[in-house]
Amino acid sequence: MMGIGGAIDRAARMLACAFFLFFAGTGGLRARDMDLLLVLAVDTSGSVNEERFELQKRGYVAAFRDPRLLRAIRGGAHGAIGVTMTQWTGPAMQVWAVPWMQVADAASAAQFADAVAAAPRQLFGGGTSLSGAISHAATLFSLAPFTAPRHVIDVSGDGANNRGAPAALARDAAVAQGITINGLPILGLEPELEIYYRDNVIGGHRAFLIVAQNFESFADAILRKLILEISHRDLDPEIFHRDLDPDQRALVRPVPLRARQGIAPMSQEMFSCPSRTKPCMPVHWTEPGSWSPMAVPRAY
Repeated sequence: MMGIGGAIDRAARMLACAFFLFFAGTGGLRARDMDLLLVLAVDTSGSVNEERFELQKRGYVAAFRDPRLLRAIRGGAHGAIGVTMTQWTGPAMQVWAVPWMQVADAASAAQFADAVAAAPRQLFGGGTSLSGAISHAATLFSLAPFTAPRHVIDVSGDGANNRGAPAALARDAAVAQGITINGLPILGLEPELEIYYRDNVIGGHRAFLIVAQNFESFADAILRKLILEISHRDLDPEIFHRDLDPDQRALVRPVPLRARQGIAPMSQEMFSCPSRTKPCMPVHWTEPGSWSPMAVPRAY
């Protein structure tokens, strides 16, 4: 018997397909009519209680109602993005919570924010399967009723992968499809989770991570992260810090990365920090030519 979560997920998929068939039949949408297709993958594992889930949800709602985010969207060639949201826990436990929607102006941004606010939590417990979340999110791009040159998965969570296949395998499979995976690790429960996300979760062209020190600071972190994902800028520090809360600026450090000869096609250079107090050392991973902000102590 199909569970409630599976039935809701199936209904969301059918709705997305209906939108796709409608627009395809009416010619209402053109190829590459969006600047970005973005999947927001939200952690609803057992460690995320109701208060933490609501903090995450309110953070997304506030971000899509923020004029700075809308400016980033309007700055693209098409001035529009496609965005959807999914909830995830275990290897086969994902629910498509908000179907694909176009965001191009204040009205459509508010509509998406309202849809997120109205979406109930549909999963509770089941482990933390980042691999399952990535694999599921990667399937949603083919169901979008529009296309874009960039496909990005924005995955947030408060723990490392502890169920299902290794997260790095799912990451590599998604990157091989041309998908970029950016991460927002939420600290507080697992030490140095940002290091795990860097090494096993994020990947693809210009992949990066932004750290939330706790669930209370999630709203600030997700706003900064979404602006970076949408604007697709070169993470210039002046642009990156502009209009942001000064108290949050020390949490990330934009690091320019340059490809070197001999690096595999799926690798890049970035700074590896074994801990938040030891010096960083260069290592290789992800894709040549990317830029990534790296979490550092406030004393930076």
